[in-house]
Amino acid sequence: MGNGASPLGPSFFDQVGGHDFFAALVAEFYRGVAEDEVLRPMYPEEDLGPAERRMLMFLEQYWGGPTDYSQERGHPRLRMRHAPFPVTPDARERWLRHMRRALDSVDISPLHEAELWDYLERAATAMVNRSE
Repeated sequence: MGNGASPLGPSFFDQVGGHDFFAALVAEFYRGVAEDEVLRPMYPEEDLGPAERRMLMFLEQYWGGPTDYSQERGHPRLRMRHAPFPVTPDARERWLRHMRRALDSVDISPLHEAELWDYLERAATAMVNRSE
């Protein structure tokens, strides 16, 4: 799963700065979600910390970092995990807006940024499970 290390060199995770990069990205993303009237209610926990931790572990693992996510939660099954929540096209756009702002706030090369953004857009689209 994801873009781990290969005989060709270090993983995407290592190339972008590892844990510190992903932690900064996810923390900034959740700062936006905390204030979003559509997205915030989709998080049942009063504290967004657990959701932030899950996303951090998932992204780190997907991009070739530690496999803590699978060890703790099993297969990601993202569509199934998001099924209880009304992920509409509007929610997708809001999610992407917060992620775009977060991505713009971190230091990343244009090549890595394009690869990560492409994945995030595709993943967000795949999670849509309701019409407006």
